[in-house]
Amino acid sequence: MGAEMVPPEWMHEQVTAEQYDSWSEEQCSGIEIVDGMVVVSPSASKRHNRLARILANALDAAAGPEWNADTDFDVRLQDVPLSNRRPDVTVYRADAIDITPTRPEHVLLVVEVVSPGSETTDRVVKVDQYARAGIPFYWRVEQAATGVPLVYTYVLDPATSVYRDADVFTGVVKAVAPFAVEADLGAL
Repeated sequence: MGAEMVPPEWMHEQVTAEQYDSWSEEQCSGIEIVDGMVVVSPSASKRHNRLARILANALDAAAGPEWNADTDFDVRLQDVPLSNRRPDVTVYRADAIDITPTRPEHVLLVVEVVSPGSETTDRVVKVDQYARAGIPFYWRVEQAATGVPLVYTYVLDPATSVYRDADVFTGVVKAVAPFAVEADLGAL
């Protein structure tokens, strides 16, 4: 007879920014905080991680010395109630590399790679949260049934705090905004 799985007490209470900031890196791994509540993210597939890494490497190489592109770290969207998201790729100001937490004003672009189970979050919820936070660019990578990824790009309309549709790329990304970058996602 197996032991009954009981979620830890902290998963049922709102977390404050001060509490979260006292947690170890290990405790923060694999979670996001939305409206103060812990949201556990399942481990990503190798394909998902590879798409994120290919994009991060291409963005980092193209960004120049003012910007860095990295994966898997928190972006603090708001302090009260606490909302931390962990985009698959984040392009942020190079001079903010040692500033923690990373805040929207440090971020130029976030990329989410949609996985089974994250469709609504990546297509609807995060888009709204990133736009309201003022992050200028959002890219969403869809893992199409054909095996060739689709990349939807969005640009923030600052007057409405809503993203407008920009370019859509199939396989090879040849973006001009936020800066010129090329990445072949079809060659996994």
